[in-house]
Amino acid sequence: MIGIVNYGAGNIFSLTSALSRLGITYGMINTAKEFDLYSHIIIPGVGHAGAAMAKLQQTGLVDTIKALKKPVLGICVGMQLLTAHSEEGDAQMMGIFPLETKLFNKDLGIKIPHMGWNNIEPKNNLLFEGVENEAQFYFVHSYFIEYNVTFDIATVIYGSAFSAAIHKDNFYGVQFHPEKSGAAGERLLMNFSNLK
Repeated sequence: MIGIVNYGAGNIFSLTSALSRLGITYGMINTAKEFDLYSHIIIPGVGHAGAAMAKLQQTGLVDTIKALKKPVLGICVGMQLLTAHSEEGDAQMMGIFPLETKLFNKDLGIKIPHMGWNNIEPKNNLLFEGVENEAQFYFVHSYFIEYNVTFDIATVIYGSAFSAAIHKDNFYGVQFHPEKSGAAGERLLMNFSNLK
């Protein structure tokens, strides 16, 4: 069963709707003890990374999240919270990945925010099992995770290459919204729910 970290970081209705469609049971996590009720954890998030991190710190759940040994998936801002630092608000994040969250460079002639469907190039990782190469996923963001070959498991090109998904130990992050990405996104959520 999936536990969704509830720290007031935006509307999670589309995520819970997608999990319900897939028949994946879920519940909300509000306290450290509630992590024990679930086999898999999702950290959602929309909006401002610095503000989201401040909200997460207020819950007192940061140390518990960092110590988790079960599969954890950060989605969008939830992924950015896993990095070391975000330029959005010049804020320290949880530091699970030694990566920077950076603002897109408008000098590259791209629209900010990056909004809409984009092809990704997934690597050989259980999170993307059965997801076709060049599959499209839905993005809405102004900040991105710097590309690092050590942690990158899916790359996207928007102005330049950045990480659409990252993986380290039991922690995963996706910049796109799988819950809004049709069949490919639903397959990813199902894959995550089946991780050991």
